Amino acid sequence: MTSRYKRIGDFIRLVDTRNKGLRVKNLVGLTVNKQFIPSVANIVGSDMENYKIIHKGQFACSLMQVRRDKKIPVALLQDFDEAIISQAYPVFEVVDKDILEPEYLMMWFSRSEFDREACFYAVGGVRGSLEWEDFCNMQLPVPPIEKQREIVAEYQAVQKRIQINEQLIQKLEETAQALYRRWFVDGVNVENLPDGWEVKRFTEVVKFSGGGTPDTNNPVYWNGGIPFFTPADVTSGYYSIQTEKSISKEGLNNSSTKLYPKNTIFVTARGTVGAIAIAGCEMAMNQSCYAISGNYPFYIHQLSLDIIGKLKNEAVGAIFGALVTKDFEAQLVVHPSIELKEMFDNKASKLYNYMLLKAKETQKLTELKELLLSKLATMDN
Repeated sequence: MTSRYKRIGDFIRLVDTRNKGLRVKNLVGLTVNKQFIPSVANIVGSDMENYKIIHKGQFACSLMQVRRDKKIPVALLQDFDEAIISQAYPVFEVVDKDILEPEYLMMWFSRSEFDREACFYAVGGVRGSLEWEDFCNMQLPVPPIEKQREIVAEYQAVQKRIQINEQLIQKLEETAQALYRRWFVDGVNVENLPDGWEVKRFTEVVKFSGGGTPDTNNPVYWNGGIPFFTPADVTSGYYSIQTEKSISKEGLNNSSTKLYPKNTIFVTARGTVGAIAIAGCEMAMNQSCYAISGNYPFYIHQLSLDIIGKLKNEAVGAIFGALVTKDFEAQLVVHPSIELKEMFDNKASKLYNYMLLKAKETQKLTELKELLLSKLATMDN
């Protein structure tokens, strides 16, 4: 390490304040995505007075199973003034905020390189944990506080724009769903359907296809030239956005894996079961997914959301572990007239196109955010 790197432990200290008198009620947990979330832990019979209080501006982390998870769950409390967290988590704070900005330290913790370094130091076999001393011995560059605050402000401006986009996309999604329900669900009586409407099986009104993993000897799929959708690519928001490229079609005919057009609906069948996304560009998908398509993609997308909702409701009390073709074949749907579906797609296209625009913008902002994090290591004093 160069001399501008300093021990993290020189700038932080442990804090151990217990919840005596049960003064604090807000219980939070910690995710591998470095966020606090409302806790879902079973606390029946737990001594809540033994839980630790964490205040705004303080950190909590988990040093267990770092090697297994390939990440350190560590987060800075910012959304509320105080909360309680399991006594298993070390809680710590920055000693002097005029020397090290807590938000700057959190940026350093957010780097993928930081997680990789932590995995290197983790011990204890498959569930390798990280010792507190080793955590403190990890290092970071510490520029002047004015520079830290400048970097944090730039990073937070990008993050704020991402949050605004995500909120806007959510509103657009809700509007599209409301439009679909008003046209095709609310007030529709199966016993007295309008002219041109009929009841059909779901698989009779859409084109239904399976995915596949391309042969490892087919470089066209493995050199990054073709966006490839998997359950891991499902995010909040309708569209699956990957970096759009000029796709070379050479070699596609020699693979059982198909290239699906933009606006194909992907449904995850295993792993994250029942998640839905729309292809934001031409892309392939793996064998853990189904592709659903047709002449009216936005109507079909909303219909697919409705079907997945019904399948999940039917699985209440059971394990929703996988989806197979017969699950979709068994679903009956009210099929409206072609004219109405066309009208819906014309109206909904404005919503979907704007969602895609915002999703692409968010993708670029996310790439910029990652670039800002990566540049911390090469920053001059």
